[in-house]
Amino acid sequence: MGVRLMVVDDHRLLAEALASALKLRGHRVLAAAAPVAGAADLVISRAPEVCLLGTAAPADPGIFDPVVKIKRERPQVAVLVLGPVPSPRGIAAAFAAGASGYVRHDERIEGVERAIMKARAGEAAVAPQLLQGAFGELLNPAVQPDDEGQRLLRMLTPREVEVLVRVAEGEDTRLIAAGMGIAPSTARTHVQRVLMKLGVGSRLEAAALAARTGLLDRAGPVRGTAPSEE
Repeated sequence: MGVRLMVVDDHRLLAEALASALKLRGHRVLAAAAPVAGAADLVISRAPEVCLLGTAAPADPGIFDPVVKIKRERPQVAVLVLGPVPSPRGIAAAFAAGASGYVRHDERIEGVERAIMKARAGEAAVAPQLLQGAFGELLNPAVQPDDEGQRLLRMLTPREVEVLVRVAEGEDTRLIAAGMGIAPSTARTHVQRVLMKLGVGSRLEAAALAARTGLLDRAGPVRGTAPSEE
């Protein structure tokens, strides 16, 4: 028995092609709509059994807001997300919004149809390969890009990090020089280099930036780690 469907995708040709393929397999396609942003109201008004919702960026904030709206107004509608290979966060976001499953854009029509039947039956519809990939990434996460504090920390030498810590603690040039065993002129040069590397114009700005990015927490104990210099 065919399923009452709606296909929604920002790419109209893709939506229409998928709708045509599903019609040939005996399903009743109520509409092939685009774009996704305005489709929730149409889905709510037509109330299909299953809605296929396309997305090109499953990790973007708010991308699954239409799913939330559909499930709030028509909880009986099963929503299947069509998208690229997702990250674990993308899959989690889709299900958190209320989706019944996730299907890759390049899935064969037989796979899409199986997912549709599962969704209509109230089952979760996710290809085993996607789950394996998601679990694999969760168990062996890729190294994430360093945050701003770490990036800034790498720009400074150990001696400059110590200078920044002392600046953040309110020490003036004389105290910095005395505490580090260097000449005041050398301390002043270090301070200027720190300001230049951080892209700020004053010691106050440098201290504020270091605090905001967590740079000082990452710096750890740095005093006394470098030899005295003149």
